[in-house]
Amino acid sequence: MKLKINMWTGILDIVNCVLFAVSWFVIFGTAFSDATSGGKTTGGTAAFFYIMAWTGVVLNIIALVKSKKANISIVGPILGIIGSALFGVTATLAFPALVVLIIATVFTMLQRPAKNSTNE
Repeated sequence: MKLKINMWTGILDIVNCVLFAVSWFVIFGTAFSDATSGGKTTGGTAAFFYIMAWTGVVLNIIALVKSKKANISIVGPILGIIGSALFGVTATLAFPALVVLIIATVFTMLQRPAKNSTNE
């Protein structure tokens, strides 16, 4: 049995990987622009990345619960929660979050039966 929530969670984890990879450049670029023009857009830009990270946490929690009920391995959603939360706590953890999210995406998309599964 394959769950659509796992597919969408994996897609969001991939999108977040790309976003987290460019986040430092975007935030520093915005901060530099604010410093030279007197603008105040850095906070809003950073907030976008944090909202995406916490959206990833929520979606991975939903995938975890649904995977557990469907007797699918929960390794991917757990790693997805950890990876998204790493960035959600602080953007300085963007690189570890990327690594964990890439691994999470692989496990989430595989959707293998749980080891203690009694499926025949």
